[in-house]
Amino acid sequence: MAIPITVLDCDLLLYGRGHRTLDRFKLDDVTDEYLMSMYGFPRQFIYYLVELLGASLSRPTQRSRAISPETQILAALGFYTSGSFQTRMGDAIGISQASMSRCVANVTEALVERASQFIHFPGDEASVQALKDEFYGLAGIPGVIGVVDCMHVAIKAPNAEDLSYVNRKGLHSLNCLMVCDIRGALMTVETSWPGSLQDCVVLQQSSLSSQFEAGMHKESWLLAEGIPSQDAWLPAHDMDMPSLCHSISLSVSLLCFGSRNSDSSFFLRTWLMTPLHIPETPAEYRYNMAHSATHSVIEKTFRTLCSRFRCLDGSKGALQYSPEKSSHIILACCVLHNISLEHGMDVWSSPVTGPVEQPPEEEYEHMESLDLEADRIRQELMLTHFS
Repeated sequence: MAIPITVLDCDLLLYGRGHRTLDRFKLDDVTDEYLMSMYGFPRQFIYYLVELLGASLSRPTQRSRAISPETQILAALGFYTSGSFQTRMGDAIGISQASMSRCVANVTEALVERASQFIHFPGDEASVQALKDEFYGLAGIPGVIGVVDCMHVAIKAPNAEDLSYVNRKGLHSLNCLMVCDIRGALMTVETSWPGSLQDCVVLQQSSLSSQFEAGMHKESWLLAEGIPSQDAWLPAHDMDMPSLCHSISLSVSLLCFGSRNSDSSFFLRTWLMTPLHIPETPAEYRYNMAHSATHSVIEKTFRTLCSRFRCLDGSKGALQYSPEKSSHIILACCVLHNISLEHGMDVWSSPVTGPVEQPPEEEYEHMESLDLEADRIRQELMLTHFS
């Protein structure tokens, strides 16, 4: 079966007269299988995007024949899902690489403008309680409304002098802070942090931290990997040698199990529950196991994002844009991720190719100064629910 190819008349596009829309490419002319293989999304989803973004993509232009919203969206989806501007996408819809770049820019900005519509915490008490119930049903930790973590996305070097985007692997990247629910839907996304910043610093300076510190989500908390406190490395004085060895061995195992990134570590706070680094009691072991099982939700979400949107995984190279434009592309992909969930596309349905490669661990520059109130809350949680 022949695949219809749209061929754009570049001379008319640039020099012709009149403001007509170039709309020769018709979704009805290709199969569902073709759309999924080339653009990563089904027909009805693409139609929804045309309806959602059409007005923003049909802005007045000085060019003679504007590229239709439908074609712009297909071009952008092709880039997001393949990570390439090359002939595979250009040949599929018959536009040049320069036109592809303009289409990606237009669609990206249209999606970013709508980010708050699709990425947010639930606003009513019933939805918040439902979120807590879902997380409690997963591993038995009460009060959880989300899981937080950071993910690096490679970008081109902004300039030779700017080292703020160089991560611990020596590559330029953006460090993206995200929070997801139990389905993998993103509730917070901050994509503009330089790759040189540690995860704990990103969270500390984020608007997410400001919201929780201001008490906007009372009697709720997030889960995150933890930084060891100053006394975390000290064994209990009354432990015999076999118990001590077993404790250290199991603690190392718990720290490594399900961990996307050994650098992904945050401070214990009253609104941020972290695992114990040296668990000693059965209750502490059970708490750590439940924490690891719950935290794995965002690890799966990151792998799904990078599998569905190959422009993020570095397989076709770093994003060839400025940090600002790269951060917008990442945010646009996150918006599409949430829209796909709203349309019944399972977050785990995309093929997962493996863990996201992240910068390696570096020595902790400082130990956590233990938040006594946060530690009291965590101890009470373990005593009540894991004893």
